[in-house]
Amino acid sequence: MSEVLKLGKKAKEAAIKLATVSAEVKNSALNTMADALVANADKIIDANKKDLEEGKRRKISKALMDRLFLNKARIEDMAQDLREVAFLKDPVGEIVKGWRLPNELEILQARVPLGVIGLIYEARPNVTVDAAGLCIKSGNVVILRGGSVAINSNLALTKTIADAAIRAGLPENCIQSIASTDRAATTELMKMRSHVDVLIPRGGASLIQSVIENSTIPVIETGVGNCHVYLDRGADLDMAKKIVINAKCQRPGVCNAAETLLIHKSLVEKGFLPEILNELKGKNVEIFGCEVTCSIGSDILKATEEDWKTEYLDFKMAVKVVQSLDEAIAHIQKYGTKHSEAIITEDYSAAKKFTEEVDAAAVYVNASTRFTDGGQYGFGAEIGISTQKLHARGPMGLEALTTTKYIIHGSGQIRS
Repeated sequence: MSEVLKLGKKAKEAAIKLATVSAEVKNSALNTMADALVANADKIIDANKKDLEEGKRRKISKALMDRLFLNKARIEDMAQDLREVAFLKDPVGEIVKGWRLPNELEILQARVPLGVIGLIYEARPNVTVDAAGLCIKSGNVVILRGGSVAINSNLALTKTIADAAIRAGLPENCIQSIASTDRAATTELMKMRSHVDVLIPRGGASLIQSVIENSTIPVIETGVGNCHVYLDRGADLDMAKKIVINAKCQRPGVCNAAETLLIHKSLVEKGFLPEILNELKGKNVEIFGCEVTCSIGSDILKATEEDWKTEYLDFKMAVKVVQSLDEAIAHIQKYGTKHSEAIITEDYSAAKKFTEEVDAAAVYVNASTRFTDGGQYGFGAEIGISTQKLHARGPMGLEALTTTKYIIHGSGQIRS
């Protein structure tokens, strides 16, 4: 029996037990897991150093190295995320609605866990802890399949929190990681429909597309963020600068970072284009521009069709001058990934049109796309940002990790 199949069988057994664990026990486990992270920080950092060396060997980007890097402060942040999840309301068992039929049948719709969640993700060790915490709180068992470059960090984190969860009274095997870095293990996980209820990929476009195309398990599509900031003719220019720099530069290697800047032609006529480009260049952002943008400086590269489609996850940005709000919306609809889109404007009608017509999980008016995050929305740590429309959309907190079932109480009724 393969490693993955063994994990699947154990997970299915654990899911039956975990679904009935009380909120009090789950909360105690989350706090115990948080304490264990802090207590074992040195061991986790030692494991992470091996991954950082591997990352250097593979010459991964600075942004991805930043995602991979762990220190005590980041580990304490992970622990705090678990404690915050413990404070959140437990969705399991919540009665969504209920009613009584004329025949006296009482029907209740109650929240229940999804069961076993498989998570496939790349070089972000914090996802190991965030995902496990949310799954435990929502009564779900989780099988984690992290990227090979973070394997040592992920296994160290999993052992730390899984052991702590068991000590706190949760069933064995409720948190598991696949140790093999062989791609065949990922392929096998994607086919384990009898043992895994939902598969959630978190990572780049190629990873997500691979899971969608190869999985026989229901998939919640997450993460790819070709996000845009549009500076409308009615934009406050000081506000625009701050938002663009934050959306692109605050943490460029994450899915809610802006990748394309769209600027209304009237702002170019006011001389704002070189101003915002200089701000970006001052932050070491490489610019790929339309013809008008390229005319500003010889250091700006001409944008190709591929640039408009690309999620850079790096200090790179595509810039395009548009003739109208309609053109901006059309560009977003063509190239966006339905993640996060922003308009900067003081014009109410323009903001209204943008929010109504742009099809994305999160649409912002005068705010950075960087806020698309479970913690920022008050959900606690998130398991991912869904860019699809079925079941869940946007940052996925606890409720998104549940489904419902109907509970019907009768007194001997039969159907005629």
